[in-house]
Amino acid sequence: MAGNWSDLSQVWTGGWSARSAPEWSNTLPVSVADCEGTGAATGPAEQELPAPTGCAVGLGARNPASRRRALVRSLTRMSLPSLSSERPVVAHYPVGASTGWLAAAQRAAGESTPWPVLAGRARRHGAGAVELAALSEPELAPLVDWLAERPSLPFDFLSVHAPSKHRTLPESEVVAMLERIAGRVDAIVLHPDVIDDHAAWRRLGRTLVIENMDPRKADGQTAASLAPHFEALPEAGLCFDVAHAYAIDPTLAQGHEILDEFGDRLRHLHVSALDPAHHHVALNAEQEERIRPLLERCRDVPWILEAPLA
Repeated sequence: MAGNWSDLSQVWTGGWSARSAPEWSNTLPVSVADCEGTGAATGPAEQELPAPTGCAVGLGARNPASRRRALVRSLTRMSLPSLSSERPVVAHYPVGASTGWLAAAQRAAGESTPWPVLAGRARRHGAGAVELAALSEPELAPLVDWLAERPSLPFDFLSVHAPSKHRTLPESEVVAMLERIAGRVDAIVLHPDVIDDHAAWRRLGRTLVIENMDPRKADGQTAASLAPHFEALPEAGLCFDVAHAYAIDPTLAQGHEILDEFGDRLRHLHVSALDPAHHHVALNAEQEERIRPLLERCRDVPWILEAPLA
């Protein structure tokens, strides 16, 4: 298999730089220079992700070129040596950023950032995956309108985080908005504690993924509390937040139980550390080692960083 890699790598020209092709360069601020002054987090705690290694699931290929890249990486994975000696997040593919932390400063100041700009910031942290986080309900309509225009994006996996804050609209209206993009994204992440009407959310089918919760929430923290939601939403997948699982149980037993029960539903991961108030913060190597047993069980799905690497 290893001998075929050099031939397969010629499926496209330009190598990994093909991600910056003109087909989407007019849509996003791609380069670091383009993102200067936009408020994207920078500094010693932030680590630019390396060139892709490992396996892409290929679920969210936005164009034929990215589908070919995903196929090549999938075929190559069988011949790759173990990456267990490296930091798991650095070694993994696909991995990318959530726009939630990329826009944190502006959100705290009551300012909004255009979604193409946020996608451009996320591109700086890797084109393998992205999560466009409309955490506050007023952010959702502009995001849906933008995605409904079918912008050409470089990411192999694209998820959207449904609102969990400042909710005023009827649940049915939120679902109706998300239905507009359900066939154009790979996952729509939902907190179980905001669900009142499971039947409404069932309309999103397998695009919907349920996230396990942290100690601040009264629901969705364990396999037992997630079970009723998956029973009511038989097509829904799992977004496994490893920081939440560690906060619930530092022995990782509860996290392993979630994966034991619902691993067949696993679509992607949320990766970060948590501060004492359970807010997402930069993940350092020591913290990463503590959650490594959970990460190693999730090598075949995309990982989304909800904070930078330290």
